[in-house]
Amino acid sequence: MVTDLQIRRLRRLDQLGLSKSQAAAKAGIDDKTARKYRRLGRLPSEVRMAHSCRTRANPFAEVWPRVEEQLTLNPGLEAKTVFDWLQREYPGRFADGQLRTLQRHIKQWRALHGPAKEVFFSQVHQPGHLCASDFTHASSLQVTIDGQPFPHLIYHFVLTYSNWETGSVCFAESFEGLSDGLQNALTELGGVPWVHRTDALTAAVPPGSDRPTFQRRYQALLEHYGLQGQSINPTQSHENGDVEQSHWQFKRALDQALMLRGSRDFTSRPAYEAFVRQLFVQRNRGRQARLVEELALLRPLPSQRLDACKRLKVRVDSGSTIHVGGNTYSVAGRLIGEWVEARLFADHIEVWYAQRQVERLPRLRGRGKHRIAYRHVIDWLVRKPGAFAGYRYREELFPSSRFRLAYDRLVEQHPERAVKEYLGILYLAARQSEAGVEAVLEQLLRAGGPWTAAAVEQGLRASDSALSVTEVVVAPVDLAQYDALLEGKEADDGGRAQRDEDVAGVPEGAAPADLPGQLRGTGPAGAAGGAELRTLPAGVGPAGGTGASQRPDRTAAAAVAVAAGEELAGAGPEAPAAEGGATGPTAPGGGLRGPT
Repeated sequence: MVTDLQIRRLRRLDQLGLSKSQAAAKAGIDDKTARKYRRLGRLPSEVRMAHSCRTRANPFAEVWPRVEEQLTLNPGLEAKTVFDWLQREYPGRFADGQLRTLQRHIKQWRALHGPAKEVFFSQVHQPGHLCASDFTHASSLQVTIDGQPFPHLIYHFVLTYSNWETGSVCFAESFEGLSDGLQNALTELGGVPWVHRTDALTAAVPPGSDRPTFQRRYQALLEHYGLQGQSINPTQSHENGDVEQSHWQFKRALDQALMLRGSRDFTSRPAYEAFVRQLFVQRNRGRQARLVEELALLRPLPSQRLDACKRLKVRVDSGSTIHVGGNTYSVAGRLIGEWVEARLFADHIEVWYAQRQVERLPRLRGRGKHRIAYRHVIDWLVRKPGAFAGYRYREELFPSSRFRLAYDRLVEQHPERAVKEYLGILYLAARQSEAGVEAVLEQLLRAGGPWTAAAVEQGLRASDSALSVTEVVVAPVDLAQYDALLEGKEADDGGRAQRDEDVAGVPEGAAPADLPGQLRGTGPAGAAGGAELRTLPAGVGPAGGTGASQRPDRTAAAAVAVAAGEELAGAGPEAPAAEGGATGPTAPGGGLRGPT
């Protein structure tokens, strides 16, 4: 078929002065066809006539009334389902290759006679008005932490006008995750929009939970920041299309960034969170112009941030455990029977008693799980070793694979006292060092030594002596030295009156040149007869004192160092530099000017 492009090219060639045959040849069409379109002066698309007659018989013409009846009663029927139904109703009449024909007929019928499709209305976004958030699962990214799978979610926050986005790593759709993520996003943004849109938040309220309580907490969070809440209809995720589209784009960008990194394994969770944070910063660089418009219209943040936690009063049962959020956690045995406050955060739980935090535990994900710390129960397990075999949470009493291997070896070698020996090893780990006990167990594994608590304790002592630091010996204090100081002070007090009389006739601020020995801590007289202070630091400063250099760390205590228990006769407060006089051979009386 001749195309519009060929005819346009033919027209350009005709204008260049080529012959009609040459122009047609260069345009790739026949001379007769070229003459036709020169005569018509129109393009092929303008003269092409749509035919209404069929080139072949319609194989579904006889059964189409029944097909149309099914489509009217059930608008959601797929063409494949209808085709399978026709093959059952009319065996051998329709071949598998005719499915595509039926699909085309049904598509045309629905466009002409079927029910109206849902209409989506494009919205005009106002700067600083609307923000949207939602949770998205990131397990498909296959991120690992230190080689272990890291299933997690990302709380995603988006401004619908500028598409500025941020987010945080979390582990469940909960109020704590929502509160923490929203407050982090608003803090990073530095302002508060007017409306916050989310989905119905049904996943944030697990079965059996109190939804009215959740709604009250969520409303209190919105009121604290002055936000108006807005939720979409259930199962209608397109109504929150801005954040839903951002989910897909961000996870695709994160997947590409992980490919460029060359590894999906991170050393720690903070390292992965920093990687995610850097990606958000990179994606927001192209949105700064529209973000500036939004920042100018945002309202200021409140002065305080709400606690993103849920507070529960629970009682420690006889098993030294508490039950929070459908999961079980162990606490110190001394709290058995007491009421404690459990504060549920997005990723951890704090246990408070008497206004003090007594435990901080990683929050378990899901329900029906448990976390038992052997240090909380080991004291009584040692006293009741018979309870170990049937303990409900016995697997939690193996901190690592080496402890489990040690227990298995004990069962093989000493089955009658395996439990007591293992609990003794576990007691050493709780009271001394779990890492040290594990290192000794590894040594015993290599050497094939006896797997007993006594052998482990002996190994701990050997490792402690090998790694002990040098002992520091402090000699006992000789109290006679203090007696000598007191005696020197009494003798000095007796001669103070005489010294005062000797210096009475000397001008204020000057010391006689012939009495240097009367000044405590002084040296021999100088060239002009001035007393030299032995412990005066070099460089007294701008007051005019002699010295080779200045010391920046000069203090009043170090300026004149006096032996313990002795006093400087007639010493007064330190004078400012302006009150001192010049020193040297020409000084009156050969002394130091200024206060003593």
